[in-house]
Amino acid sequence: MVRLFEKSLLMRLGLAMATITALAFLGMLSSVFIAETSEGQAAAINQAGTLRMQSYRIASALAHTPPGQSAVALQRAAQLIDEFEQRLHSRRLTGVLSKAADQQLLLTYDKVNQQWQQQIRPLLDTYISLAGKSPQTQENLQAVAGLRTNYLQAVGPFVATIDEMVKVLELEAEDNIQQLRLIQIASLFLTILVVSITMYMMHTNVLAPLRDLLGCASAVRRGDFSRRTRLQSEDELGQLAYTFNLMAEDLSKIYSDLENRVREKTVDLEHRNQSLELLYKTTRRLSEVPLHGTAYEELLEDIRTLVGTGPGTICLGESGTTQAFKLASIRPDVFDKPDICNPPDCQACFGNGNPHIVTVAQDSEHLLEVFSTPIKDNGKQYGVLLVELPQNRLLEPWQQRLLETVASHIAIALNIARHHSQDRMLALLEERGVIARELHDSLAQSLSYLKIQVSRLDAALLEPCERNKIAIITGELREGLNSAYRQLRELLTTFRLRIDEAGLNSALQKTVQEFSERSQTEITLQNRLGNCKLTPNAEIHVIQIVREALSNVLRHSQAHHAVVSAEYTIDGDVIIAIDDDGIGLPQGNERPHHYGLTIMKERALGLCGALCILPSEMGGTRVELSFSAAGKWRCKDALLKTTPGRADEQ
Repeated sequence: MVRLFEKSLLMRLGLAMATITALAFLGMLSSVFIAETSEGQAAAINQAGTLRMQSYRIASALAHTPPGQSAVALQRAAQLIDEFEQRLHSRRLTGVLSKAADQQLLLTYDKVNQQWQQQIRPLLDTYISLAGKSPQTQENLQAVAGLRTNYLQAVGPFVATIDEMVKVLELEAEDNIQQLRLIQIASLFLTILVVSITMYMMHTNVLAPLRDLLGCASAVRRGDFSRRTRLQSEDELGQLAYTFNLMAEDLSKIYSDLENRVREKTVDLEHRNQSLELLYKTTRRLSEVPLHGTAYEELLEDIRTLVGTGPGTICLGESGTTQAFKLASIRPDVFDKPDICNPPDCQACFGNGNPHIVTVAQDSEHLLEVFSTPIKDNGKQYGVLLVELPQNRLLEPWQQRLLETVASHIAIALNIARHHSQDRMLALLEERGVIARELHDSLAQSLSYLKIQVSRLDAALLEPCERNKIAIITGELREGLNSAYRQLRELLTTFRLRIDEAGLNSALQKTVQEFSERSQTEITLQNRLGNCKLTPNAEIHVIQIVREALSNVLRHSQAHHAVVSAEYTIDGDVIIAIDDDGIGLPQGNERPHHYGLTIMKERALGLCGALCILPSEMGGTRVELSFSAAGKWRCKDALLKTTPGRADEQ
């Protein structure tokens, strides 16, 4: 049981509360018991006091009885005697005697009752009987007087006995009150003692441990997980303290683990930030067009700053090469110690095409470690990225991955630069081919025609009688020269043609305005292309076809009004049409040296489209170009469609 009390704080507190309750219940029960015992004692004391008074009243009645002993006086005396008898045996007095615990009260009552029954009452009865006889004799009178005298002498001791009984009653009542007082005082003392012990136990076993636990909880809330409670007991609070210490220990471990993880995540985020910053700078530097020679050196400087390595070098070459080309390097010139490339050892740097560490002997005492990362794109190696490693330090995995990513970006930039160079070369060759074709199809044929005319002129000069023929040939030569000059100016205009940032819509507007100012023909533009976007090459072809068609309208159609319409259909096709109200197409084939229609056809084929020459609803000619804005082939036979009419002339 004692062991159980030590383990249970609630049982100890319950026992204390039960003790306090028991003491209170005991005090109340004792009060009820003593009050029940003392019930009627005051009435008994009062009743005993009336016995004394009644005794004196009887004595007074006997003392004042006249000598004649009247019947009224005797009746009054007998009534007083009966009242004394009733009061002596009254329930108010005998009821207290039955509950009295003290035998002294019973003895005094028996003594009073015995004196009354054996001494006082017989004396009074004799007195009443003698005094009531009639006639009275002298002897009776003397006997009555003697009886009265005897009563008066006996009443004093009798009243003293009654006083003794009253005193015993008073002492009995006082004893009950004293017992009640003692019980109340003892209950109060014990209650105070139990409460004091309970308060002490609450302070030592509850309040102090709770205060310690609250202090530990506050420390944990502030982030101090080293605080531990000193409470060691087997009760509920002791178990709580033990559990709290275990929880604080676990929280300390978890918090420490979280701090380590946060620290690791912070370092990882810093690495990611550095990686993103380096990749952003790499992409920005390598996306510059044209790519400056210092961009690679700036990139190597970014690698040294953000990755935390030493100076680096970019060498171009393939795997297994014996001699590489140093594209860029930020290593300082070293005169007293050999550089990593002095003497060169390209095979060691390139290795087998995988990332590896190259050890270079700076001198007899110092070794330089260089991390070599292949510059690859789509399985093809363009070179290696070499970075010097800090002394006694290896690259972390994130640094190696970052260097490999940067190397791949460099490879992509080199590949793109190579493709750009090839594209520029192809564009240059294509442009030269276009210029040669334009010169061949226009100026070269005109010069050939002039050469033929000059031969005819030479033959005519040998014949003196051919003046008319010479004049005709001279006129044709003049016309051919004018045509060649005009073709040369148009070629120059064509070669200088550019599409600015405003795009095809602005170029069409400027072209219509230019041809409107050159003639009296009213030219209207109906542009319904909307937000259609074409490639620069397609825009050049469209403008050239429109210019060629408008040039033919101004020179040959004799039109008063022309309309240039551009439309983008829901099928994704672009339709460019030039209509006029001129004389229309003449019958017959075009002349051999007039080849504008052929050039327009070739440009339409360059757009994977179709060129149609049709009668116009305006009464003249309609030149219609149709092609796909996405570059798809829309014309199955890709043939030039024409209708009978006049030949298109340059």
